Amino acid sequence: MAISGLMLPFVAAAQFSVSGKITDQRTGETLPGATVSIENTYLNTLADSKGNYRIKNIKAGSYTIKVTYIGYQLAQASISVSGNQDRDFQLTKSNMITDEVTVSATRASNNAPTTFTNLSKKDLQKNNFGQDLPFLLNQTPSAVVTSDAGTGIGYTGIRIRGSDGTRTNITLNGIPLNDAEDQGAYFVDLPDLASSVDNIQIQRGVGTSTNGAGAFGASINIQTTTRRDSAYAEINNSAGSYGTLKNTLSLGTGLIDGKFTFDGRLSRIKSDGYIDRASSDLKSYFFSGAYYGKNTLIRANVFSGYEKTYQAWDGVPQDILNAGNRTYNELGLMPDGSYYYNQTDNYTQNYAQLLVDQKITDNLSFSGALHYTKGFGYYEEYKMDQSVADYDLTPVTVGGTTINTTDLVRRLWLDNDFYGLTYSLNYHPKKEFNLILGGAYNEYKGRHYDNIEWTQQTTTATPNYEYSRNDAKKTDFNIFGKVNYTVDDFTLFADLQYRHLGYSFLGFDRNLNNVQQQVSLDFFNPKVGITYQLNTASNVYASIAVANHEPNRQDYINSTPDSRPKPENLKDLEVGYRIRESDFTAGINGFYMLYKNQLVLTGQLNDVGEATRQNVDDSYRAGLEFDGKLRITKWFNWAATAALSTNKVKNFTQYLVNHYDPNDYDKTNIVSIQYNGKTDIAFSPSFVGSSELSFIPVKGGEIAFISKYVGKQYLDNTSNGAFIGYAAGDANPNRSLNSYFINSMRLSYNFKVKSVKNIGVALLVNNIFSKKYEANGATYPEIDAGTVYNYNYYYPQAPRNFLASLSLAF
Repeated sequence: MAISGLMLPFVAAAQFSVSGKITDQRTGETLPGATVSIENTYLNTLADSKGNYRIKNIKAGSYTIKVTYIGYQLAQASISVSGNQDRDFQLTKSNMITDEVTVSATRASNNAPTTFTNLSKKDLQKNNFGQDLPFLLNQTPSAVVTSDAGTGIGYTGIRIRGSDGTRTNITLNGIPLNDAEDQGAYFVDLPDLASSVDNIQIQRGVGTSTNGAGAFGASINIQTTTRRDSAYAEINNSAGSYGTLKNTLSLGTGLIDGKFTFDGRLSRIKSDGYIDRASSDLKSYFFSGAYYGKNTLIRANVFSGYEKTYQAWDGVPQDILNAGNRTYNELGLMPDGSYYYNQTDNYTQNYAQLLVDQKITDNLSFSGALHYTKGFGYYEEYKMDQSVADYDLTPVTVGGTTINTTDLVRRLWLDNDFYGLTYSLNYHPKKEFNLILGGAYNEYKGRHYDNIEWTQQTTTATPNYEYSRNDAKKTDFNIFGKVNYTVDDFTLFADLQYRHLGYSFLGFDRNLNNVQQQVSLDFFNPKVGITYQLNTASNVYASIAVANHEPNRQDYINSTPDSRPKPENLKDLEVGYRIRESDFTAGINGFYMLYKNQLVLTGQLNDVGEATRQNVDDSYRAGLEFDGKLRITKWFNWAATAALSTNKVKNFTQYLVNHYDPNDYDKTNIVSIQYNGKTDIAFSPSFVGSSELSFIPVKGGEIAFISKYVGKQYLDNTSNGAFIGYAAGDANPNRSLNSYFINSMRLSYNFKVKSVKNIGVALLVNNIFSKKYEANGATYPEIDAGTVYNYNYYYPQAPRNFLASLSLAF
């Protein structure tokens, strides 16, 4: 008895493991990739290619172990741990199709030979104080986020591996979200989207085939609301610095009669912004209804976003920034020195999605979607001293004086429709083999027109006078096939995609007449890879992928058939290692991305005198990425990412306008400057890192210290090289963004009372040391009398600021 008593402390301190195999109850087939977790702990793992799992570092005690796998019912069991033990699980197929099937065709699986990051609803909600979605992705590898207003609310952006939103493929439930013409994704049009998101997968590099624009930096695959079996009501309110206010109401019926669910959300966000006159007034709703049958899942989503933002997209000029004014905004300046009150962007985007998943046999399933997006709105601006002839108006003579110029207010309108379908067939005859055939057909119709709302001087303009209009149509068809085949510990992967584009737009012909133009493009995007399972917890992988990317709207409308840019081509090699232990998960990935005909701004003018992007022959990105999470103790966790890269253009040529003759392009003088060797690609820092230290002082409470480092970035592709022949007269040779290191803190506490399921209070302190930094910028060089002038503009970010939230769940 005395010996037993002496041994008790050692037993309590010892750590053990639970291991076993996950199989199908009916067929006995193993279920690789099944998730095994221990409730109320951070201990979890995935079954390997043979269905085996092992969770280590379990202290003695009683636990509930849970096993989940897509298409199967949850399995769970109570265990008492006092030593190492084996526990097998046999899963029963679910009588309902799960929502995960909807996005499975466009996602990377757990053993895919590419690098990716998965974010759960819980990961997103802990940082959801009202900032746009890019800011909730800021702690993922290679990500750099920007904000025009300086606070993360309003117009924001994200670059991954130095590639902006126009080169990032973004899908919502497998449906393209990127604008069909300019290829960007504007999250300001979907405010508080994160409150209706269940999970996100970010694939870096080319990744796997998906629908929409080609992925040149990353893919962001978003899945919205999924099934919740219990009825709920949630209220979330946030308030903070710069007049920021967020109100969100979410409701759901839970599962009705075992078959139906209905969910809804209403949101509004307001903020004055850090920059002068950079306010945001945002509203959105999201409604979803679903039917769950034995073999059928039907979900209808209807959602909308409205934004009215006072604009700050011109940035702060460098000389004003250096003088100490970090919030300067000149947009809307009027002759008397005041600012036009309605210098605003106004846009509404309405979405409708019908998602269908059908189990045809035990081995074959179908997923399809119909979608329609309606967008409409305008940018209103005040313009001084405008020539009436430029607006196709006839000068008016009043009192013997001919009026040739006037101040005016104009609205630049966009009215568009985007609709189509996506589909995939998943054939899984045995555990070693999986085949997916998928694709999409989408059409876009955009109506661009501009109106004059008011003129200071008398003109011939009628009310809502339309002085410009052009229409565009784009069709996008793709089909792809993906195969996974497992042999022993090897998984072979192949992915082939064919994509066809047709684009009709108003552009210039060879005689510089403005006429409707046509472009037709065909792309073939193959990908192959291999994964080797080292043990139950880790694997290594390698892949090579090809992607092609079309020029955007501006590239086309400001060109002629003779000066039209070529599509971009990318070859992407990825090699990596992943490990997933109960207290430690990590991945390290090496990449080499070789571009052909990458489109960049060089300063060159085309046939019609417009500065457009030009193809550069050779450029590349190469680097290493790391991300990991470590559970140091039950109350202390550390998550970190790091990305080290080199991003180069070979033999870059820059063009500077020395003399421009708008009446005779042949008389325009352009100076070309050759940078031999390698220069850095713009907006591509060589190091990006993040850290989050999380302390859990009490049950339900958390203190998190969040850090982000972004290395130096150049505003153009010259690496601040001297202008040959003009070095002595270079008025400002520095065209870059300084590196910055930002620290923030998040405090949260969740508890419940008898009538409330959860009460959550949280405080986010951004930039706690008030670091002065700029996250974005632009440069516009020109030559005047032999001197080069670089006009640099920057987007300063807010100093220390606060956001507090209170959430109630019923």
